Amino acid sequence: MILKRTLAALLSVLLILGAFAGCGPQGDITSGAAAQDYPVTINEVTIKDEPEGVAVLSPNLAEVILAIGYEMQLRAKSAECTQTDLSVLPDFTLNDAQALRDAGADLVLTETAPTEEQKKALNDAGVDVLAIAPATGREDFTRLYTQVGAAIKGGNKGYERGERIAEGIFSMMDDINRQIPQTDTPVSVCYLLDAAGGVVTGDTLAGKLIEYAGLVNAASDGAGNQMSVDTLLMVQPQYIFCPTGLKDTLAQTEKYKALTAVQEGRVYEMDPSLMRWQGNGMVTAVSFMAGTVYPALAQGTTSLEPGDGTSSAPMGGDPNMGVGDVSSTPPQSTTGALNPGDESEEVKKMQNRLAELGYLFVQPTGLYGEGTQQSVMDFQYVNGLKATGIATQETLDLLYSDSAKVRPEGNLIYSADE
Repeated sequence: MILKRTLAALLSVLLILGAFAGCGPQGDITSGAAAQDYPVTINEVTIKDEPEGVAVLSPNLAEVILAIGYEMQLRAKSAECTQTDLSVLPDFTLNDAQALRDAGADLVLTETAPTEEQKKALNDAGVDVLAIAPATGREDFTRLYTQVGAAIKGGNKGYERGERIAEGIFSMMDDINRQIPQTDTPVSVCYLLDAAGGVVTGDTLAGKLIEYAGLVNAASDGAGNQMSVDTLLMVQPQYIFCPTGLKDTLAQTEKYKALTAVQEGRVYEMDPSLMRWQGNGMVTAVSFMAGTVYPALAQGTTSLEPGDGTSSAPMGGDPNMGVGDVSSTPPQSTTGALNPGDESEEVKKMQNRLAELGYLFVQPTGLYGEGTQQSVMDFQYVNGLKATGIATQETLDLLYSDSAKVRPEGNLIYSADE
């Protein structure tokens, strides 16, 4: 009798616990990967099944999707998503509910929360809409990637892939940071967004990239990407990084032209997307800043002293130059290095070879876009090279050799999703 009562009590407790467990959102991923893929709840939006197609209306989220390798699920984008690999997709806005559904999208990812009217129109058309905020730091970066991954491929598979990719990106930046020498004379830099007080401050993820490059952010005490030029004049950063096209403006703008770095030619332009979008470009940004200030990193030598702005990348130089990208020995073939953005028969030849080895998951066209860059990173990672996504001469020599390794089965840290 006592045993029966005990079993009955335990059964009651289990039923109560089960009832409480059922009260929460299905597939909630706030505390980690879900037990199943769908339904999955993200930011109070429940996605019942794997999306047939996805529309991305944020260039930052588009960059995350490309980094994770889920671009094949995309059916539409916004006009602000200017990534090369997405150029074939039609442009829409949150106001184009039925057109988005007609394009094959039943999930919209955006940074801007929809109005109630937009949300109703989208839902009436059979389209879920999910707003995902950009990351503010390293831990939040994982949140961003797991939310995007879970939305597209589920609370288990997609979540875990997003988590792995996020960790991999920061692992690469950790590798760069470890190569920076400890010094009693830290180098101060800043990244100017414009000539009107816009500067990357320490409360942003972009501000953290400066630290990963082994540098001191002169605007670390600022907030909201704003700091007066008067404050910068007091701090006097030794190096200035800025978006492409801003260098000349700084040299012609009162007060900014009084900055020592401007006067002495230590201003370096970068593709603005490297600091704005939270994808693989962040690694390139860290590599470029570190390689600019410490030229020995780019030359592959061991003497790491701050440069004087003359032996590293010149003003307006190649922002794709990464740590270890420049070989100290002359190339042995006539192929030459290939860079993202290139378009040629040599690029198509490289793409075909990557496809032959199992790395390429986009159509070989001769255009070195984001998908090709991802494939090069995969190849470099598997073959023991620095995974920069830039086809250096060393990368090409190994790619075309008999020593090139075929892509292993299973997902890589930096692989596209089959």
